[in-house]
Formats: sequence, structure tokens, C-alpha cells
Amino acid sequence: MRLLIASDLHGSLDSLHFLEGRLRELEPDMLVLLGDLVYHGPRNPLPAGYDTPGLLRDMPGIAAMRPPVVAVRGNCDAEVDVTHLPFPMPESAWLNVDGLRIFASHGHHLPEFPPIPGLGAGTVVLRGHTHVPRGESLDGLHFWNPGSLSLPKQGFPRSYGLCENGVFRVLDLAGREILRHEPAAASAPHAVR
Repeated sequence: MRLLIASDLHGSLDSLHFLEGRLRELEPDMLVLLGDLVYHGPRNPLPAGYDTPGLLRDMPGIAAMRPPVVAVRGNCDAEVDVTHLPFPMPESAWLNVDGLRIFASHGHHLPEFPPIPGLGAGTVVLRGHTHVPRGESLDGLHFWNPGSLSLPKQGFPRSYGLCENGVFRVLDLAGREILRHEPAAASAPHAVR
């Protein structure tokens, strides 16, 4: 199964149109949006192509494409904005993909490191919020973050994620791999992390 994963668009119409192109090219089985889709947030600079009304106008095009959309609400997704999106945005979602149990959340209510109450060993914690790509295993939990499609931090490029056959990869806009993480390999004896 192929998941296309994006987070933290923050009202960037450029980022939305990039995502549409990836949907057409990659034909994923599911699109996972990890929140902070609309507003740029009070501590962020305006992203390239910042156009919240345009993003809300064009977002139904994403929803009308072939794959189902799973979207979770971020801390910058105001209730009034969420009502204009063509899909629901709960606080979190559970996905069962390729033998992985994935807890998707924007992440602003979760600790960065274990323990995370209610999440058992082997769970993948898929989150956004930090704008920093991540793929690592700690104390039996697997942490994935695709970074930000519009406002990356800590010197990382704009990025998105792909999960295929249990392997998570983060790619920059040119398609170059930034990181790769495979929970099965990380859980194996003598695995390199």
C-alpha cells in the first residue's frame, strides 16, 4: 500500500498544487494530511504562495482525486476554517497499513519521546507540527514526521512523506530522499538505528 503524507501547508497554495501533482504522478492508495493546512500561524513567516482563500477554493480538487483522504486537525486549524474543508478533520486517526498500526496526529498534544500513554510497543507515531523530518525507533515506538511542505525548520528543505510496504521515506520537492525508516528493521535484533 502507498501512502502520500503531507503536513503543515499553512495556507500555501503553491504547496497544495505541488501535492496535487504528486497525487497524479504517484497514484497513492491514501492521502494523509497531518494538520495545519490553512493558517500560517502567529510564529511563522508567510509561506510562498500564501493564499488561504485559494487553498480552501482548490482543496476540493484534492478530495475529488482517487485516493481517500485521512486528515487530522492541527493547532493552527481553526474551527471556522475546518468547516470549509471537504473532509473531516478529527484530532487523530488510526491506520492499519502493511502490518503497521499507525497513530496519526498533528502532534502538538504529544510528547516528542516515549513514553506516550495509550500507545503500545510497535506503534508508529505519525505526526507533523515540528516541521522537521523524523524517522526513528525509541523504546518500541516508531516516530515518523514528513517535515513541512511549506515552512521547513532546522535547515531542512520543504518535504513530504511516502510509506510503501512498511518503509517510510521523506523526500524533498525534487524527489531526493532525505531519510528512510523501516520499523521492521529497527525492531530486529542488532538493528542499526
